[in-house]
Formats: sequence, structure tokens, C-alpha cells
Amino acid sequence: VQLQASGGGLVQPGGSLRLSCAASGFALERYATGWFRQAPGKEREWVSCINGGVPRTYYIDSVKGRFTISRDTAKSTVYLQMNSLKPEDTAVYYCAKLFTAGCSTQPERYRDWGQGTLVTVSS
Repeated sequence: VQLQASGGGLVQPGGSLRLSCAASGFALERYATGWFRQAPGKEREWVSCINGGVPRTYYIDSVKGRFTISRDTAKSTVYLQMNSLKPEDTAVYYCAKLFTAGCSTQPERYRDWGQGTLVTVSS
């Protein structure tokens, strides 16, 4: 199992970025996949998750209406579209795979993790 996150960068407040998580070694559509983030000096924080099977999506309150998680099974990739970015969104973002189809906010339930991609929101 491998997860490869990409798409981070420097963006001005109010801007957009799309993160990608390329998955290999498992059937992406069968398992829940989530995004976490970790800001400097802070604990890792769950951001969003998409179920395996029927793709229901979940978000932390602070990103609802601004972030959208989606899945392209043909490309075996999960995306996190981030709009209206704020300085407080600055963090290293990680994608991770659950060992179940249902989502969770608890990092200990995620079995496999990709390397992080840095998102910096600053003017």
C-alpha cells in the first residue's frame, strides 16, 4: 500500500489549491480515505474523509463550505479541493487510508499514511 500526496504550495488568502493523494496497492473505492493536517506546534488534526463504497463525505467544521473531498477510482486518486483559503489553513497535509469502508476522525484508526504536502497561506 502506498499513498502519495501532492499539490501543496504557497497561496494568498482567499486563493485555492487542489491536493491529490495517489493510491496504489489496494482498491481505493473499498476503503475510507481521509485528510489530516498538522500546523507548526500543533497536534495533527482530522480535516475530511470520504467513505469507501457509496462516497459519503465528512468535514471538520472549520473547512465546511470551503473544502471538497472527492475520489476518482479510475485514477486511484483522492482529491481535496481547498477554496477561500485562510492563514489558519497553513499546515502540512497528509492523506491516510482506513482499514474499513466507514470514516473516522481518529488518527489511530488509519492504517496507512502518505508523506505530507505543505500548504502555506500567506500574503
